[in-house]
Amino acid sequence: MSAQTFPTGTAPRPGDGGPPSPRRAGLLRRAVLGRPEDPRWARPALWGVLLLAAVLHTWRLSANGDANAYYAAAVLSATKSWKAFFFGSLDAGSFITVDKPPMALWLMALSGRIFGFDSWSLLLPQAAAGTATVGVLYTAVRRGMGESFGRHGAPTAATVAALALALTPITVAIDRDNNPDTLLVLLLVVAAWACLTAIRTGRLLPLLGSAAVIGCAFNTKMLQAYLVLPGLAAAYLLFAPGGLVRRLARLALAGVTLVVSSFWWMLVVDRIPQGSRPYIGGSQNDTVWDLVIGYNGLGRILGRTGGRTAAGPWGHGGGGPSFGGAPGLGRLFGQIVGGQISWLVPFAVVALVAGLALRGRAPRTDLARASLALWGGWLAVHFVVFSFARGTFHPYYTTAMAPTIAALTGIGMVAMFQAHRGSARWAWVLPLALALTAIWSVVLLRRTAGWNPWLAWAVGAVTVVAVAGLIIGRLGRRAGPRLGCGVLALVGALGGPAAYAVDAAGSRVSGTNPLAGPVREGMGGPGGARMPGPGAGASPGARPGGVGPGEAGGAPAGLRGRFGSGRMGGGAEGMVSSQLIAYLEKNQGGARWLVAVSSAQSASAMILKTGRPVIAMSGFTGSDPAMTAGKLRRYVQDGLLHYVLTGDRMGRGRQGDADVTAWLRQSCKVVPPGEYGGGVQGSDTPSMTGGELYRCG
Repeated sequence: MSAQTFPTGTAPRPGDGGPPSPRRAGLLRRAVLGRPEDPRWARPALWGVLLLAAVLHTWRLSANGDANAYYAAAVLSATKSWKAFFFGSLDAGSFITVDKPPMALWLMALSGRIFGFDSWSLLLPQAAAGTATVGVLYTAVRRGMGESFGRHGAPTAATVAALALALTPITVAIDRDNNPDTLLVLLLVVAAWACLTAIRTGRLLPLLGSAAVIGCAFNTKMLQAYLVLPGLAAAYLLFAPGGLVRRLARLALAGVTLVVSSFWWMLVVDRIPQGSRPYIGGSQNDTVWDLVIGYNGLGRILGRTGGRTAAGPWGHGGGGPSFGGAPGLGRLFGQIVGGQISWLVPFAVVALVAGLALRGRAPRTDLARASLALWGGWLAVHFVVFSFARGTFHPYYTTAMAPTIAALTGIGMVAMFQAHRGSARWAWVLPLALALTAIWSVVLLRRTAGWNPWLAWAVGAVTVVAVAGLIIGRLGRRAGPRLGCGVLALVGALGGPAAYAVDAAGSRVSGTNPLAGPVREGMGGPGGARMPGPGAGASPGARPGGVGPGEAGGAPAGLRGRFGSGRMGGGAEGMVSSQLIAYLEKNQGGARWLVAVSSAQSASAMILKTGRPVIAMSGFTGSDPAMTAGKLRRYVQDGLLHYVLTGDRMGRGRQGDADVTAWLRQSCKVVPPGEYGGGVQGSDTPSMTGGELYRCG
């Protein structure tokens, strides 16, 4: 009997070499080509967009090295210690945590534990999450439109939305980095999809799932996750099926789910005795609650709280105006942020207003109107908060706006195109939206007139042809030419952001402040410090992992730790000294920590270079009261720490700083710089003027 024949009455089993079952063949066909009722182009178009996104996110990905060294060090530490993994500690010894909850770190750390820690295991989960966001947005937009726009309308809108998201410049940049925003955006889009599913089906479980996912987003970047809540809650309350009381009751249940999924980690951590866990980085009283309300909450919005300036406990020393421009209505359209996110904002706003007007007479539970309300609420809240936030504001925060801008662009493109074809009264809206978008694209491109100067002219010319074709086609009542003009219009609208996105994919990101396009060169940092963009100002001594002068940790001079500049530790003040590292490793003995340094930037560089725990005494901002004289004395007496590296600003801060300084000078000995190469002419060690290495115990 041949290998391909079977006895009578015996069905082939999986793996027997027989033909695939009809069910499996149908699932495969549906995965590749879509459902039978779908347009034949829809699923291949989705696969094409996903492939484009994957290429943009992974092209030369390893060139980004460790990207943001602060989070990379925490990921490396999490691969070595499950305690550090759970708390999100910067070091494997768990002295202090990073200034964010750990969920984004967990994803990268699991990858590092499985595949070993390197650039690919660190950054590939980010790239995969960014690509998955494109696919989830496609599904959310498609199912959120229902059957209101015909057989081709929903897949067209979903494809345009997915393409717009894939080509959003700042999204491409951040998805090639290891900041938590990539996972945050994925979770928020999943939450929006689940909420729209709850509105469409009337079932409770998707609504609870949406709340639970937002809770996960909270454990990724805290209160920023809640900016989507007004849009999602309003859409469900206004448009979900059932009576008002039922909708309110279900929202209350979703609120309970949100609270549980958001606060479980915080409650667990804050109930653990402080001596049994790391200090909570970014807080002023060693609690996650203070981190939520202060540094990652009101401090981001107000810039000062309780009479304390942004340079104090709840701020970053004026980082807002330096990183993303001064607060105000024009911030998101300014020189720094405009080219990262604002390309399609004019089109999205016109699409939102026109879409709601076009659906004005639809039933209350109209799914398309609910979708517009959800995405519109998301956009409005983010626009207001990001525009007027007075605390630290990085341009890459705006990647959270990208899904809603893309969704409104896709839905609006279809809605306005159909209205253009079917109503003389609405025929002018689509050409107007396209013209506004083209004008703004030309303005953005002309801001960097020396960078691909032909592109602005090309975008303008393509859009003029498209708009003229739409108008002529409307007058002549021809469907074909208008369809071709719609494709040209899409090319014109996405030409500018696509160029920035491709530039981001071909460039090395600045780990702590990733940007796309030419604006990244010479980007400003806190206190007016200059932050080199990818390829600009690269250190000749920087290792492939991305740790080099001005890169590791990325903190400019304005963020020096309260215990000193930490010049020997790498990061903002210089690369890690090979002589110093060799000396510390040789003399660490049985100590848990290699050394204690002033700031997280210096500690991150050392952790990445050695793989050993290093104490960051003052955290990322330089204002965390994590180290005290009593704690330092106990570490030394217990043999957990032998060396402390200080800088020229040690002892000039609060009383706690002076106490640590006084104890060091009284109880420890200064190591002569010559023993470890400090200040030696011709060595790779930066000058130690004003800084000292102490041997304790």
